[in-house]
Amino acid sequence: MKGIEIGLEGVKGAIVHHTFEGHPLKTFLVHFDTKRRVLSTREGFKEVRLVGNNYAPPELWDYIHEHFDDYRLRLCRDLDITPEDTSLLFTGADVDGTSIVCDGYRDVKFCACVTAGVRTNAQRIGVDKASSVEISEGKFENIGTVNIILLTNARLSDGAMARSLITITEAKTIAFQDLDIRSSYNPALQATGTGTDNAIVASGFGPGITFVGDHTKAGEIMARIVTHAVKEAIHKQINIGHNE
Repeated sequence: MKGIEIGLEGVKGAIVHHTFEGHPLKTFLVHFDTKRRVLSTREGFKEVRLVGNNYAPPELWDYIHEHFDDYRLRLCRDLDITPEDTSLLFTGADVDGTSIVCDGYRDVKFCACVTAGVRTNAQRIGVDKASSVEISEGKFENIGTVNIILLTNARLSDGAMARSLITITEAKTIAFQDLDIRSSYNPALQATGTGTDNAIVASGFGPGITFVGDHTKAGEIMARIVTHAVKEAIHKQINIGHNE
């Protein structure tokens, strides 16, 4: 296990190297000293002690697609964590390439923890036709993905957490534009993301925030660190050399 500096009080990060049926796995985990309210694009609202991002190699993807619930339960058991107390994202981008970018104002701090694989699944949403990435209800192929975990010490209202997803998405798209990431399906098109992107927003217990739109300092900082982290994560993943 490799400790990761997060920079928020009561928050610890680590990358855990483990195995599943002989295949190497890596899971980026963020531990909270007290349960926090999170909003996940996979699971909705939860009260959890951990959030994380699990990387599995291509050799396991077929198994995960067909037996996702079993994989998640066995993964949690292997990590000695409780599924009900945990909110996880899943990716084919190596979490050793996680980018962590933090900034804040006054007593408020935000941290973006991002992995990004864009080589095989970048697309322009609403223009590129939907492909067969949805295997069954709520379960998608584990291919090139941008996963964003946004942490803050601020106490976000549910509305602010939901609005964060808009701010995060706009910021991610700016990163794609600045790097001129093209659609994997039609290189003539500018990509806006990948077909399997997900995010988690984790609230804290500090100053209350009810809105994180473009006209707010919180929204400005949130967008800036996400854009920076997405760009950095894309470059890291390219240097790692995986074909995700």
